[in-house]
Amino acid sequence: MNILVTGCAGFIGFHVSKKLVELGHNVLGLDNINNYYNVNLKYDRLHELGISMDSIAEKRVVQSTSLSSFAFVKMDITDYGALGQLVASHTTERIVHLAAQGGVRYSIENPFVYIQSNLVGFANILEVSRHHKINHLVYASSSSVYGNNDAIPFKESDNVDSPVSLYAATKKSNELMAHSYAHLYGFQATGLRFFTVYGPWGRPDMAPFLFANAMVSNKEIHVFNKGEMQRDFTYIDDIVNGIVKCLEYKNPNKPAHKVFNIGNSKPINLLEFINYMEAEFGIKAAKKMLPMQPGDVKTTYADVSSLIQETGYSPSTALKEGLHQFVAWYKAYYKV
Repeated sequence: MNILVTGCAGFIGFHVSKKLVELGHNVLGLDNINNYYNVNLKYDRLHELGISMDSIAEKRVVQSTSLSSFAFVKMDITDYGALGQLVASHTTERIVHLAAQGGVRYSIENPFVYIQSNLVGFANILEVSRHHKINHLVYASSSSVYGNNDAIPFKESDNVDSPVSLYAATKKSNELMAHSYAHLYGFQATGLRFFTVYGPWGRPDMAPFLFANAMVSNKEIHVFNKGEMQRDFTYIDDIVNGIVKCLEYKNPNKPAHKVFNIGNSKPINLLEFINYMEAEFGIKAAKKMLPMQPGDVKTTYADVSSLIQETGYSPSTALKEGLHQFVAWYKAYYKV
């Protein structure tokens, strides 16, 4: 199968691309390699996929030197003309759309970036799906859409009309846009509300990375809401397996649009999470207790029963094991 993976130099996109290649699919990866965080990490992920930094040129498809069924193109999803030509020329059958501007706090500082990438860019993905007969679009939503939802665990049927960050608002908008396109134009679209994904090659703006950087540098870690927070940490391999299952999922309904939670369904207190990291590094962290940040939420907790029932999704990685894998990678990558 010919699959386009957008955001392939990102954390989840890298792992998804690698898995799809292992499963025998032809994968075309797309990324604009923006500087939201250190681009060297993105280039190193691409290197793992057989794409060298020197070979990359704007809008030119580069073949992997080590994976015969993977190719890469540096392109921005806001460029509709180039995106349409790319999808047409590679007879794309399905799209895994993971390219987006992430981060709740950054959306408060730079809202326009989110409008461009997460709304304009997503509209372009929907348009190419419509015009080029993509039979299934699997796209990234976020647990952030739940905001300060009082009902625990979060269910897909909960009201999500009160986002507390622009990032969350763009992801809710994506779900509405995808539903409309699936209804009007007849292709299948599946949205996934990710819950705090972590693991090797992770994002530097996420808690595991931030805590690891501070601990090995003998700096204070910032603990928001004085640690009175819970997160449904989900290991990357479980996320990837869920995405693959969703690609194979055939929605019998009309319109063929479905939104699923994808998480571990086992939230953990932030201070307990820090304890696990201290044990892995053998370092006692200096903690700076801070108030809740604007746009943040106290608890995330996924009800994944719908995804399990519809696709057979089965998260299996315990937090201690997942953090062990993350810390082992972190130490090797940064030579700690």
